[in-house]
Amino acid sequence: MKKEEIPQDKSTLENITKEMYYVKGDDGKYDTGLSKGWSVKAEALESAWDDIDNEVEEARRAVQNGKKSPVYFFMKKELMDDSILASYVGMMKFRVKWHFKPGVFKRLKHATLLKYAKVFNISVEELKSFEG
Repeated sequence: MKKEEIPQDKSTLENITKEMYYVKGDDGKYDTGLSKGWSVKAEALESAWDDIDNEVEEARRAVQNGKKSPVYFFMKKELMDDSILASYVGMMKFRVKWHFKPGVFKRLKHATLLKYAKVFNISVEELKSFEG
């Protein structure tokens, strides 16, 4: 690719970051050039964020419908999965999954809720009172 062929499409990240490309200069040597964005990549990123937004919304509805606990919602909101969350709170994955059950969540000790609250960067009260 030549320097003048580097994509300069509008993207949501254009004011935040630029990408560096290696290009061939007129003299045949490799050089670098910056790109504001590439429409194909921007569309892929937007699609990925839409999927994430949908997952978070599904998690919110699951909490509202009494099918999942707030731990599940905040895990999804913070872009985690059960393995990552388990490692952050220092518990086995099966215990974290057990805490996704609303009945189990209501019986959790304050110390356990505090671990989750710290990971999610919220208060224990926010975690306990979240209803979707």
